[in-house]
Amino acid sequence: MSNTNEAAKQDVYTRITNQIIAALEEGVKPWTQPWNAAHAAGHVSRPLRHNGQPYAGINVLTLWASAMSAHYAAPIWMTFKQAVELGGCVRKGEKGSPVVYANTMSRTETDEATGDESERTIPFLKAYTVFNVEQVDGLPTHFYARAEHARNPDERIADAEAFFAATRADIRHGGDSAFYSPALDYIQMPSFEAFRDAQSYYATLAHEATHWTRHTNRLDRDFGRKKFGDDGYAREELVAELGAAFLCADLGLRLEDRADHAAYIGHWLGVLKDDKRAVFAAAAHAQRAADYLAGFSRRQEAAA
Repeated sequence: MSNTNEAAKQDVYTRITNQIIAALEEGVKPWTQPWNAAHAAGHVSRPLRHNGQPYAGINVLTLWASAMSAHYAAPIWMTFKQAVELGGCVRKGEKGSPVVYANTMSRTETDEATGDESERTIPFLKAYTVFNVEQVDGLPTHFYARAEHARNPDERIADAEAFFAATRADIRHGGDSAFYSPALDYIQMPSFEAFRDAQSYYATLAHEATHWTRHTNRLDRDFGRKKFGDDGYAREELVAELGAAFLCADLGLRLEDRADHAAYIGHWLGVLKDDKRAVFAAAAHAQRAADYLAGFSRRQEAAA
């Protein structure tokens, strides 16, 4: 890879990481805002492409951060070209938001000593710009549709109940704290009635379920965590935060802040400032965790 391409790749990491850092320095976690509650597509609050396909990984975070700073209710994003193809036009002066595309390419290399040829797989990252539909005029009306109703937060939510039940995780209720025990491999939750509302309960369960995926018999995720507050601890907590955000988005739930997570912002800032790729890695781990958990429901539905 050329030095120019490597510099551009680093710029992508830096640009997006700095966007997340800026939000955290203001005391705001850009993955906890229910961006799409006022939009008809709000039941799927991940950012969506123009064709309805949801974004994943780091692109979820950067587009949530952009939506938060600009107060967009719509979760739908598109390129300038896509807007034109749909009959719309990005308003003059509007600033786009960065998203990235990761892939690999193969290159044949020759060993200077033996002359043998081998194929080398090289990862690359390409950045492009998208605009929220609220920055675009003239699109078909469904892109601007507003929500007609909201979920009742005081009742158990059937699809969320089914989602977590499908994992067959050992989820125990009682006490006044929520945690995952790696040694005993169970999730501890306060009773449903102890939470402020249903949204808070499921958001907390999503966080702990993401931790549950780290077990060696599942995704075997280990950041070298040794003690509370160290680098490995901060990285695992960031994965759990993002995993909960992704899961809540997919389940149409509002991600509620937990008071005990306010102190983590300082730890996350330290990690992100020291390593520009940390949030990319955390988002990738969180996406794998969300996909792993969703797989239980998909397999259950397929077997039905």
